[in-house]
Amino acid sequence: MILTGGLKSLLPPVLRRMIRCNRLSISNTSGMAEGYKQANVIILHKSLADDFEKFCHANNGPLPLLYRSKPGDWKCPSLSSDSDVRTDCLQYRIYEHGACTGTVKSLKEYSEQLKDMVTFYLGCSFSFEKAVQNTDVPIRNVEQKYNVSMYKTDVPCYSISTFCCNLVVTMRPIPENKLESAVLATSELKEAHGAPVHIGDPGLLGIKELSKPDYGDSVHLHSGDIPVFWACGVTGIEAVISCRAPLAFTHSPGCMFITDLKNDNATERSSKEVPQVYCISQDPLHYSLVSAEAAQKIKTLETLIGIDPGNRGIIHLCRQDELLKACLSLSHAQSVLITTGFPTHFTYEPPEENDGPPGALAIAAMLQALEKEVAIVTDQRAMHLNKKIIEEAVQLGILKRPVPLLSYPRESAGSPLMFLCENGNPTRPRFDHLVAIERAGMASDGNYYNARKVNIKHLVDPIDELFLAAQTIPGVTTTGVGDGGNELGMGKVKDAVKKHITNGDVIACAVEADFTVVAGVSNWGGYAIACALYLLNTCEIHDRYLRKAVGFPRLSKRTVWLSALPSVTKEEKLLQTLVKYGVRSGKTASLEMEVDGLPFYETHLPMIEKLL
Repeated sequence: MILTGGLKSLLPPVLRRMIRCNRLSISNTSGMAEGYKQANVIILHKSLADDFEKFCHANNGPLPLLYRSKPGDWKCPSLSSDSDVRTDCLQYRIYEHGACTGTVKSLKEYSEQLKDMVTFYLGCSFSFEKAVQNTDVPIRNVEQKYNVSMYKTDVPCYSISTFCCNLVVTMRPIPENKLESAVLATSELKEAHGAPVHIGDPGLLGIKELSKPDYGDSVHLHSGDIPVFWACGVTGIEAVISCRAPLAFTHSPGCMFITDLKNDNATERSSKEVPQVYCISQDPLHYSLVSAEAAQKIKTLETLIGIDPGNRGIIHLCRQDELLKACLSLSHAQSVLITTGFPTHFTYEPPEENDGPPGALAIAAMLQALEKEVAIVTDQRAMHLNKKIIEEAVQLGILKRPVPLLSYPRESAGSPLMFLCENGNPTRPRFDHLVAIERAGMASDGNYYNARKVNIKHLVDPIDELFLAAQTIPGVTTTGVGDGGNELGMGKVKDAVKKHITNGDVIACAVEADFTVVAGVSNWGGYAIACALYLLNTCEIHDRYLRKAVGFPRLSKRTVWLSALPSVTKEEKLLQTLVKYGVRSGKTASLEMEVDGLPFYETHLPMIEKLL
């Protein structure tokens, strides 16, 4: 027997001959023939072959098709010379009617049955291990001389005919400071599954225990390691199980077919093709991917909305990349709760200003277009006004359909959890993201103040409590949008508000949000969020990450998303609606604030449109 030490540098034909002659003392091919492509093997009756090929194309993240043989053909000339699929994997599995009935070292005894069967060679993540190591990123399973860990997830693949199963993933622990290197190294190796499909908490994929993989070995995470998950070709085995074919063969997980093909050399990529990694949640730990191009456009949006027409010093409140991270989190969300309403005109009826509702509806419109659940919560006294505004927004075509309108009736200390979660159970939240835009925020003394230090607490329902409660619910993230520091969610920058904003020592909101989007006028922040969500969902890298590399790109819905974007015409009509219902401009934060002599939405929305 030959031990593993010298196998990394052996050429594939030599390794295949050794495997064929049963001369290797290894249990898997991870780390073998460094730099060469390895393949999963699926062998099915020819009557199933066309449907399985369609299944592969529909789920090309886990099932990148390298080669499909003709019936009874045991060779694959485009992948290797002098190979025989009956003998050149370390071990095979036999499946009968969806059940594994045994493992064998050779399929030669099934040669007669194989004459009517087709072999599929599918890309494998072992192929990218050397490319990752070349960027000084450790491969823990190779270090520990283990097979890679493989897990079934709760992510459904796109079904074709009888092939219906969930995604299988591999997990490799990656040091946090090397995440982007690992993503960059693998993203262009699409025939080896490409970029990761998930980074962070395994529970978000439905994986209960990392120490108990469904296939392969349990790999130890070092301190500072983050679990990173790639789509896995063992998804093909799950598909074989699902179709319940009378007879099928596969490689045993980790016992791959080694090809003669080298991994493609790295090529120069455009910013559209270069992924970047951002952390969007600590509990549960969750990272997201976006292209460098889309990220830069969103950073430009952040700069555009950060203009300070009132010269109030908001530049001191701005935090870099908050818009990008907030929108990445919103892009992953399924159900979003929005709140707005700042009764700054406390001596009038209604006391609301027109900063807030237009931005809130711009966000809601894009969330609807992205097929997410969205609701708005506001003060009980303002329910009728907001109902009318929403109805007109539907008639004007700003909203696709009415947004459910809620109020928060605080009855006890448990009210926030009862409102946010089913039966008050924090493991069953109704919303996974809360957004406050130009919403009066509670100061450190428990009161609510407008910019002139007037206490307006009597006009404000304690919706802040929902944001405070959200901090205790895993998986619920919050965003605050503001322009003066006294808005809900601005607690994250309260020290800067107290130092740089007039009356900040009194009016500063004490309630934090996970992400704080600061704008010259809060509505601008709402427009930017809507536009950033569009940019993210038209980004191929982010789209692939959202759908976990299964199914087809959602870019065909681009026209629907485009129609949901804010525009000068929409905002002018909405402003007229607000005036009709008696809503006034804010004294220091008016939607009509001018830049170069024109309202912001006339000067900057066209600039934003150019980014899209």
